[in-house]
Amino acid sequence: MAVIADILSAKGADVYTVTPDTTVYDAIAAMTDHGVGSLLVMEGQRLVGIVTERDYLRKVALEGRSSRTTPVRDIMSRKLVCVTPGHDVAEALAIMTEARVRHLPVLGEHGLAGLVSIGDCVKQINRDHEAHIRYLTDYIRDDYPG
Repeated sequence: MAVIADILSAKGADVYTVTPDTTVYDAIAAMTDHGVGSLLVMEGQRLVGIVTERDYLRKVALEGRSSRTTPVRDIMSRKLVCVTPGHDVAEALAIMTEARVRHLPVLGEHGLAGLVSIGDCVKQINRDHEAHIRYLTDYIRDDYPG
């Protein structure tokens, strides 16, 4: 079964970040520019939170705040649920489901190693299942080399 490191090697370990002082407007613009649904919030090299589209909807749009003047620190999620590169992908999906989150920072030996989404995990599991089906089909057809 695949691990989180497999996802990161396939999609890359690029992580988009903002600081707590970034305005929500600039954070949303960055999400749009990068085609992502979340940004990690960093103070220097320290991970302090995550800001998501859902945070914007619930804590800015619905509360009537101004995205141009509200800093990310006022709406970011501070309680982070993280995984390591060695976590099993299915386990990461279970963690996301239990915690009701869609994004997991990945922390390696040397700090932040990447970010995975629920979509990344589902895609990886689908790839694994397709490979398994191909293997079994080839075996049944006696096309298996071995």
